[in-house]
Amino acid sequence: MLSVQSFTFNPFQENTYVLYNEFKECIIIDPGMCNASEEAVLAEYLLANQLTPKLLLNTHCHIDHILGNYFCFQKYNLVTQCHLAEMQVLDMAQATANVYEMRYTDAPMPNQYISDNAIIKFGNDTLQAIFTPGHSPGSLSFYSAENNFVISGDVLFYQSIGRSDLPGGNFATLIESIKTRLYALPEETKVYSGHGPATIIGHEKVFNPYVG
Repeated sequence: MLSVQSFTFNPFQENTYVLYNEFKECIIIDPGMCNASEEAVLAEYLLANQLTPKLLLNTHCHIDHILGNYFCFQKYNLVTQCHLAEMQVLDMAQATANVYEMRYTDAPMPNQYISDNAIIKFGNDTLQAIFTPGHSPGSLSFYSAENNFVISGDVLFYQSIGRSDLPGGNFATLIESIKTRLYALPEETKVYSGHGPATIIGHEKVFNPYVG
């Protein structure tokens, strides 16, 4: 069984997720820590709960979702895994950080990439990678059928959707990803988004004004 703990970091109010199992192992998704105090929040939580990080996953590589990648590499020896199409975004990370005057250190490049429908095994649980481009060219959502949740990154929010006007984004592609990939999940699936509160697939089908 996977449990989910969320943290909100950096000026963009990005949601970082820790998924952990009964064996005290965990996955860090989209570490957004932008300074030492935020790094300490994550590290102290893992230490207090005796969690051992095993995987680092990025739904996508916009700067607010990767600010903590280097910390995770340095402290836990984790190298990110993401979709190959995100490399064009990751390559711009330092320049983007400079624009926003944010502290950023390049982490090692991914040593493997996650393809659509890949199964990520973690203890007795699995995550299915769902290719959901549109907000960024290689956006992935991570779905746990056994635990009835999906980590959607910046694709789908509570009664909203991600931006599509950033480099590599496309509005029509984003809507198609939501309609054909995320809305295809069971209606009771809980959605943990990259910003803001969690939501439910069934709720979004009825009340999201941006997805026709």
